[in-house]
Amino acid sequence: MTKSLAIATTVFAVGKYIRFLGNFLETAEQHYMVGFKVRYYIFTDQPEQVPAVTLAPGRMLSITKVPKFSRWQEISSRRMEIIQTAIEEHIHKEADYIYCLDVDMKFHNRWGPEVLDTLVAAIHPWFYTMDRKQFTYERRPASKAYVPMDQGDFYYMAAAFGGRVEDVYKLTKTCRENLEEDKNNNLEAAWQEESHLNRYLVYTKPTKLLSPEYMWDDVIKRPSEMRLIRFSAIVKDKAEVRENA
Repeated sequence: MTKSLAIATTVFAVGKYIRFLGNFLETAEQHYMVGFKVRYYIFTDQPEQVPAVTLAPGRMLSITKVPKFSRWQEISSRRMEIIQTAIEEHIHKEADYIYCLDVDMKFHNRWGPEVLDTLVAAIHPWFYTMDRKQFTYERRPASKAYVPMDQGDFYYMAAAFGGRVEDVYKLTKTCRENLEEDKNNNLEAAWQEESHLNRYLVYTKPTKLLSPEYMWDDVIKRPSEMRLIRFSAIVKDKAEVRENA
């Protein structure tokens, strides 16, 4: 694995979620792709609030202003469109791999080149011990995110996915188109872009699957079989930070 590879990393810090960005970046600089060329692409409605974080040599930060939509569900749904557009406009020339990560997270241990692959997804920590009948896929056939009860291997979390730039581009483009078709039909999938991500990955299998140690949730007590946590969603009052319903 050559360290000359460039890794794009998208992070959305919209509304009150800007408060999590400093901790995300500081812990990423300690544990995320250490020694590799990384460009963080920060999408925010408050560019002036992006904290100054010291970055290691070869690592950069780009800031793009995006609207603050009236509903958090709309912010969620628009992520695929914004990432697709960014790949088309410049990321395809600037990176070999791209990882799309949530901002209300922190790194605890190494998250390194072992995660690099063509198309990478993370098992949702709330569902990794469950039967697929319990997965919260979109179950309405009218939605483009629909997954039948007898389909699917895992339930994936939209807080961490990635892979080769061209493969993530295909994913985001498909999800964007399906989100827009649903919207035109007055439909909103159960979990917005996460529902569409799961639909895509049911039929376009990830080439690498990350265990819950790579994508945990601090609300859940760590099970005994999990020796360490590498990256996790921090405990927060979702109703307070989302601001609107």
